[in-house]
Amino acid sequence: MGKVDTNVGELIGMIARGDLRLPEMQRRYVWPATRVRDLLDSLYRGYPSGSILIWETEQEAPTRNLAVEQEKTAFMTQKLLLDGQQRLTSLYAVLNGEPVTVRNRKKPIEILFNLDHPDGPPVELTEVEDDLEFPTLEFGDDDPEEDLEPEELNIQQRLTRRTFVVSSKQLLSIPTWVKVSDVFNGTKGDWSILRPLGLKPDDPLYEKYAQRLQKLRQIKNYPYVMQVLEWNLAYEEVAEIFVRVNSLGVKLRGSDLALAQVTARWQNSLKMFEEFAEELEESWFTLDVGLLVRAMVVFATHQSRFKTVQNISVTKMKEAWEEAKRGLQFAVNFLRTNAGIEDESLLTSPFIIIAIAAFGVIRNAELTSQEEKQLLRWILTANARGRFSRGSTETILEQDLNLIFRKDPVENLFTLMGQQFGRLHIESQDFVGRGARSPLFSTTYLALKARGARDWRSGLGLSLTHQGKIHYIEYHHVFPKSLLVGRYEKAEINEIANIAFISGKANRKILNKEPKKYFPEIIARQGEEALRKHLIPTNPTLWEVERYRDFLEWRRQQLTEAVNTLLDTPARLLRAANNPE
Repeated sequence: MGKVDTNVGELIGMIARGDLRLPEMQRRYVWPATRVRDLLDSLYRGYPSGSILIWETEQEAPTRNLAVEQEKTAFMTQKLLLDGQQRLTSLYAVLNGEPVTVRNRKKPIEILFNLDHPDGPPVELTEVEDDLEFPTLEFGDDDPEEDLEPEELNIQQRLTRRTFVVSSKQLLSIPTWVKVSDVFNGTKGDWSILRPLGLKPDDPLYEKYAQRLQKLRQIKNYPYVMQVLEWNLAYEEVAEIFVRVNSLGVKLRGSDLALAQVTARWQNSLKMFEEFAEELEESWFTLDVGLLVRAMVVFATHQSRFKTVQNISVTKMKEAWEEAKRGLQFAVNFLRTNAGIEDESLLTSPFIIIAIAAFGVIRNAELTSQEEKQLLRWILTANARGRFSRGSTETILEQDLNLIFRKDPVENLFTLMGQQFGRLHIESQDFVGRGARSPLFSTTYLALKARGARDWRSGLGLSLTHQGKIHYIEYHHVFPKSLLVGRYEKAEINEIANIAFISGKANRKILNKEPKKYFPEIIARQGEEALRKHLIPTNPTLWEVERYRDFLEWRRQQLTEAVNTLLDTPARLLRAANNPE
């Protein structure tokens, strides 16, 4: 294996010219903007950031572009990027001011540089993000920045301690925060960037900021070692190297590594997976390609683990993929039309989809009325209790699949779940201290929707598929956090019992008003029924901040009853919710 000394600027140039492309086995671009921010900070400080691994070959291996615009190269030799995709794509996008393409949508990555950042090492520690394969309800929060504890610095003060931040309109209005892409724009010199500060070139502060701009531009000269695999290696061997490299670094999920092994032997399969994912997205379900690969493995082996994927023949893969597609289509249709689950964000685990898919295929999508009702009740209960969010998820899925492929009745699935939790019904205590990450969060939304809850301004019923930004559903703190901080515990403030689901427009109108001030306005416009549908007390004494704990206790009881009613009689309630008077 050879080694080539290069730098960021040269690597970005290779991407632009199309000299550097991705092998089909590579996963898609997945980095959030915060990861890009931290990468820039590391390069700016000269910290180590790994090496780049490529395979230079003349073989006709299946390839694809990175998630940025690339020219087509006329050279026969291909340089395929095996390790470094996320870093290089991010740097290309930010330094050139170009968007990345994620799920066929162009998405800008704007990072700001703080000209007035503190000297020395980082003042704040790097944020460690949760390793969640499948997020829960993806609603917008009403006031996310208010999660700070009372003794913490306000958000503005905190940001001034950082060198790089993700862009916002507020910070863009401050002259000492400049776009990183502007600094690398060849048409903009120091004077053009620093002029809005009102400084003259002979000002010491001007010189300080100019030096920092030059240091930032030096990121293009940041050195990387490019390790080059031998050109005569077989594609399958390169795939094995890719898997081993990423396994050692724990940088990829098991599904990403399995995908690499699948695409190495079944060429152009990734395109089929991605096309099917796009088809499902038209039904509002956005499923990761890794989940599709797992579904294929399930139908090929009747078990959920990726360990044996390298032993599945291509012929068997193709047969299993056809079954997986049929099953997943059945699952998405059942979730949307029978369970009232409009998209994947309402599920506490994607494995629920796989279980439904297996159930549908094994019964040839021909369910009796009793099976339909039992499956529906199992889905809602498994979702509410977090069936796959405790313990080994693969082990739990295999337990369910074992029963499904044996054609056991759904009641046996309930027996298994009962052994896991002890009880399947919900009690008031289950809501205590539980917030947006609890499995009960999305179930609460479904229960309120089944009761006919509507938006407090438009009067529209709850739906995640409303058109227009002002109608997007957000989760709203009934008692705004700013009124409760310092008086109540954080877990109490963010509890589900303090959450209502309303449109973004209604959320913006309420802001941080006290319930005793904005509830009368809602009642005057839509009547007390608007509050009752959301299980909000109409007794004004419970609208006082001093009675907040009494409010929580009252609403926990109401939500418990509503959720249990949904789980016990789901079909009738969901039909009523989807066909309001």
